[in-house]
Amino acid sequence: MAVSVIAVEGLPEITEGDDLAAMIVESAAAGGEPLAGGDIVIVTSKIVSKSEGRTVDLDTVEPSPFARDFAERWEKEPGIVELVLRESKRVVRQVGPVLITETRHGFVCANSGVDQSSSGAKGRAVLLPVDPDASARGLRARFRELGHEVAVIISDTFGRPWREAQVDVAIGIAGINPVISYIGEHDPHGHEFLVQAVCRADELASAGELVKGNLSRVPVALIRGYPWEPDDTASMTDIIREAERDLFR
Repeated sequence: MAVSVIAVEGLPEITEGDDLAAMIVESAAAGGEPLAGGDIVIVTSKIVSKSEGRTVDLDTVEPSPFARDFAERWEKEPGIVELVLRESKRVVRQVGPVLITETRHGFVCANSGVDQSSSGAKGRAVLLPVDPDASARGLRARFRELGHEVAVIISDTFGRPWREAQVDVAIGIAGINPVISYIGEHDPHGHEFLVQAVCRADELASAGELVKGNLSRVPVALIRGYPWEPDDTASMTDIIREAERDLFR
């Protein structure tokens, strides 16, 4: 089996209301790699957020007294601290200037996913999509209208316990089951797999990052040649670990 990871280049700056799926189809075709049936489209969450109007100009944010105090103590931008708190269900860990939060989606990450990089303007922040699964389903449906039967994974960059640096992971999914479970199967020596399961949604998202990158202005990748069966029940709920089983919460 051969799997290709293809960068979709040439997308312009995304703004609210843009037909993101149509723009991806057009850019892929213009770049000589048009979408094909069975592709998996990896879309950086930031352009999804921009198309959905999930950006905030910091001069419109009124920080709370706590946000102002925290920002002054750790040399942070008060508006960013306020947005981080607004986007979180709770603060999981705070060490010095680092805020690890649980978002309303159930993601545990730094700063509730709030980010200023590649936001489209100085003094602007980008928030995560309100419902990344719904965003992915909407993109998949729109791709289908345009004649392309593909799966969609919305990705974002997260840190990981025990390891330095960051990787792209899935935060929204449509059309493809995110997990391959080997539980109950046996290896060649007869040992039964009791806990082994592979989060292929995260692995595919990370593969897409290899041709995207933070400075390349390439926010979309196509995974081609990877076998998958359509699953319209797919959801991030299969990936997010319940709090009582999460050793880090």
